[in-house]
Amino acid sequence: MYRILMKNMKFHSHIGVFEEEKKLGQAIELDLLVEVKKTPKCDSIEDTVSYADFYDIIKEEVENSRADLIETLAQSIVEAIKAWDTKGQLSKVNVKLRKIALPIDGILDYVQVEMGDDLND
Repeated sequence: MYRILMKNMKFHSHIGVFEEEKKLGQAIELDLLVEVKKTPKCDSIEDTVSYADFYDIIKEEVENSRADLIETLAQSIVEAIKAWDTKGQLSKVNVKLRKIALPIDGILDYVQVEMGDDLND
């Protein structure tokens, strides 16, 4: 088993409860952790899981989402990666999604949600 960790991917998203958030959009950041069941036996991309595939899946989900909640987007990313795993190579998927610009009257860096699924159950 091994893990792939993709840290601090940055996207412009059009999610949010308020109409201005959906219209103008805002910055979000995302981390992905997946656990892969097998260990590569040779130095070949065909013998492993390509993290480039994960980036493409995440980018498509972010670009197409008009969800109100970051929880909804995070869960849709988890589900999309699980759907990609038709060979049963993954044992865990975890997404941390941060919304940077917030319509909150206060001082904070971001709000983060974490969604995941243990695929061994």
